[in-house]
Amino acid sequence: MGRMVALLRAVNVGGRKLPMAELRVLCAELGWSDVATYIQSGNLIFSAPGKPEAIEETLERAIEDRFGLQVPVIVRTAAEWRKLAAGNPFPGEPPNRVMLLLSKAPPAAGAEAAIEARGRDGERVRRAGDALWFHYPNGAGASKLTPSLIDRAVGSPATARNFNTVLKLKEMIEA
Repeated sequence: MGRMVALLRAVNVGGRKLPMAELRVLCAELGWSDVATYIQSGNLIFSAPGKPEAIEETLERAIEDRFGLQVPVIVRTAAEWRKLAAGNPFPGEPPNRVMLLLSKAPPAAGAEAAIEARGRDGERVRRAGDALWFHYPNGAGASKLTPSLIDRAVGSPATARNFNTVLKLKEMIEA
């Protein structure tokens, strides 16, 4: 059984309620162990057998069956998460102004340039492997880079976490 991180997209926003305590119970019922969540935005740490893609599908189906929600899930192994955390291309920037974006499929060629071209006030986007990193000098809340614009450029559903959350999830994996 390997340690994994799952990021759930768009839960506990806009009326899409998914209680983390109930999500932990669901994961335990799936036979996963060492299940933990971090804050209410769909960050899950667990141990489970199998490949990330199969785990994504299993969790997406289970969430839809239990909660009636279609929630894209993105899973990375502990080793992949450590590499992501080490790959921040904006190490000197405040961690709450840097976001890691992961998508269901690898980002389309040129996605970072297409997104950055729509940015404002010095917003930057860099690719590192299958991830995109964003630097929001004025904070993500002030940005005009919308989730739908980003999804279109990337080519598949995506979800982002600030660098503080990335580091906390890394710490949880290693605990």
